[in-house]
Amino acid sequence: MLLSPADERMLAGEEGRAVQAALELLVRYGDLMGAERLIDTDNVCGANIFGPRHARVLGTTDPAALFSRFSLDLDETVDVPSFRAHSCQLIGPRDREHWDVQGISRSDADAMTESERYLAEKGVDLHSTCTPYQVGNVPRYGEHCAWMESSAVVYINSVLGARTNTEGRESAAASMLTGRTPYCGYHLDQHRRATHLIEVRHPVVTTEDWNILGYWVGEQVQDAVPVLTGDGLTPNPVRLKQFGAAAASSGDVEMYHLPGVTPEAATVEQALGGRVPEATSVFDAAARAATIESLCRTASNRDVDFVMIGCPHAALEQVRTVARLLEGRRVAPSTALWVFTPSALRTIAERSGYVETIERAGGRVLSDTCPAIGQFLPPGTRVFATDSAKQAHYLPAITGVQGWFGSVEACVDAAVSGRWADA
Repeated sequence: MLLSPADERMLAGEEGRAVQAALELLVRYGDLMGAERLIDTDNVCGANIFGPRHARVLGTTDPAALFSRFSLDLDETVDVPSFRAHSCQLIGPRDREHWDVQGISRSDADAMTESERYLAEKGVDLHSTCTPYQVGNVPRYGEHCAWMESSAVVYINSVLGARTNTEGRESAAASMLTGRTPYCGYHLDQHRRATHLIEVRHPVVTTEDWNILGYWVGEQVQDAVPVLTGDGLTPNPVRLKQFGAAAASSGDVEMYHLPGVTPEAATVEQALGGRVPEATSVFDAAARAATIESLCRTASNRDVDFVMIGCPHAALEQVRTVARLLEGRRVAPSTALWVFTPSALRTIAERSGYVETIERAGGRVLSDTCPAIGQFLPPGTRVFATDSAKQAHYLPAITGVQGWFGSVEACVDAAVSGRWADA
């Protein structure tokens, strides 16, 4: 790999052991990825808040020790300077204000608060959401970033036209410290062109529809770059958020093109870059029905203990929709309803009265985490329902519960009745 003079100085340890370790890590990573060099980045999103699982491994809650081990892959504890790149914390292990709902002890909550304080002192913005673009971190078109979180990566690559690979905790932390990232993958023009054509022949209108389509697309193309074509494909940002998250869950989609909507291709031909697609797949009524069946494949019991909305974290309009659906209604005593949204949007939802409406009906609005990342559920949960294809994919595998997938209306109805209705 060709290193710049500044890279060589960092690698030689002139900026301290932490920066040296970070550059060493990026060089190893870049070599494996076939990168010819490193490039500058000033927009890094990572996950460096450490919970009790990490602390138990090392036998300490010291943030410096945890960061050195888990973010820099070091066996020693090193002094970490302020981060060079603009950096933000992604979704974390707990809700900062309502950690008790998760069953977290006061001592563990205090340790996580200390981990947050440590990061903030290094210059990290504590957004604590899987959707930083909803709360102010909106990278510009063409900007080279280093982001974790599959649903965030596919969104900024596809919807905003920024450039990032799906980073890991270690590579993101290394980029925070050095302001560098390997020049490979989706940073390069040739890897951003479409490889597969998706013909959409069934109406895709609602947010539920876009979840279903995304999950099916991921299954078809896996880690390739699809371009979609069909009549009436005019999603809003929420539906693009849900579509990308679903495609990144069933497959490993990090970028897609929707001509006339996403920024890098006005036509299918431009998305393909003059190439013939490697494969063409058709989304029709049969594909839709099969995908719904797949998303509900873990479920058989229709008694719902838990309804989860907000994966990726809900936009303000999604919180508003839940509040309106709950007006004059009450969540069943046997069922918990939790809505997850970024804490910054939760504040606006409180001011707008949406949180009050949801809580008056017996629901909760939580932030900073989710059941999959935090690995927590309401006590006694055996069956849950969600409007997120991503959560329907991951939560049964992580926690062993049964999962139903459907529209937000169906989910709220299930929360009120305690039952998942027949289709």
